[in-house]
Amino acid sequence: MTAPDLSAVNWRKASRSGHEGGACVEVAGVAPVVAVRDSKDPDGPKLAFGDADWRTFTSRVKANAHDLP
Repeated sequence: MTAPDLSAVNWRKASRSGHEGGACVEVAGVAPVVAVRDSKDPDGPKLAFGDADWRTFTSRVKANAHDLP
């Protein structure tokens, strides 16, 4: 899959990100993927997930599977 052009997408803060600053994640739908970035480093690395991988990732996050000790 070719990396999508993320230079002009509309990023939105994830609904589960806190409103006090700190650890915030932003997401953008760029068919056929969902892109994710760290709001504190908007020019930094970005991840792109296909539909099935995005659903798996979000379900695992909701189940606390990625929490740090």
